[in-house]
Amino acid sequence: MSVGPGNQESRRIQFTGGSTFTLSLPKTWVEVNKLKAKDSIRLDWRPSGALRLTPMKEISKTTRVILKDVRIPEGALYDHLMAAYLSGVECIEVVLTSNRREKRKIIRSFIRSTRGLEIGNESEETVVLISLLKAGELPLNSSLNQMYLQLSSLMRDTIDVMAGAGKKIISDYDEREREVDGLYHLTQRQIGAMLASHKVAVSLGLDRRQAVEHSNLARSLERMMDHAQQLAKLIYEAKQLPNFDLSNPPMQQLPRWLESLKTLMINLRIRESKEIEIAREQLKSAQIILQKYENELWAEKNETTSLLLKYRVSESARRLCAYARDFGETLLNMMVYDQIITDDE
Repeated sequence: MSVGPGNQESRRIQFTGGSTFTLSLPKTWVEVNKLKAKDSIRLDWRPSGALRLTPMKEISKTTRVILKDVRIPEGALYDHLMAAYLSGVECIEVVLTSNRREKRKIIRSFIRSTRGLEIGNESEETVVLISLLKAGELPLNSSLNQMYLQLSSLMRDTIDVMAGAGKKIISDYDEREREVDGLYHLTQRQIGAMLASHKVAVSLGLDRRQAVEHSNLARSLERMMDHAQQLAKLIYEAKQLPNFDLSNPPMQQLPRWLESLKTLMINLRIRESKEIEIAREQLKSAQIILQKYENELWAEKNETTSLLLKYRVSESARRLCAYARDFGETLLNMMVYDQIITDDE
């Protein structure tokens, strides 16, 4: 039977020397990993009960992908670049045959939307992008914290503008949103690399289940930032803001959302179920209040423009609460998973 990545076979345990159990290794695996007699192999006993065998002698490999614009539909170059980035390859070579100036602009825009990518080589027909940041070098929690800081900062500034501060403080809302998008894409790249390589998992200190949950956390923060950016844009571009006094439900519930999200971020580290549940209940209550407020808006006889603006502000606030509740649910999943005890039957 031929043995290769993804294939399975069974081998019998041998009892030798009166006290030693041995298991032969597939010849193909030994040859691919360039091993010989007396070389060392690391054995990891996984929580599932499985044993993982890893050659101690590492083989240096570089992964790359070649993107030829003639094979890419018009307008889809950016998406193909992002797909290559998220796949975790260390080198992306782009071959350009037409509209080179415009496509180079797309490549530069793509680089600004990622982390750790630089142009390593460039000619008239090719652009080679290389990754300077290894997947296991930056802890996932660090990226999540940076995403949270950008999100909470933009929302505090937006609340201040709604309360009467100058709009200039939120003029960079698009830039802040791009920063969070870049961090989100980085976490997805890291998680993909971690699922493909146990070495990256060891560097990040997470197992596969934890990686998936961190992906869910990053997704919730990214979606919240989308709504924060939309809200900031709505406020910034409004010719005249309605009266958002302190009795206005969004002005009351947005600070409540900020406080609840702060509690959830703290519990990313300390994992206190009571605090997580309290925060989630506060967010649920805020959602109910905002939904009631939106229903009441349609009964008012205000100017249509003002009415619509108030409604969209409230809707964004409500959605922020919904995604923060999802964030809290993921934290609870992670906490319970950490408490699992396996009993022998």
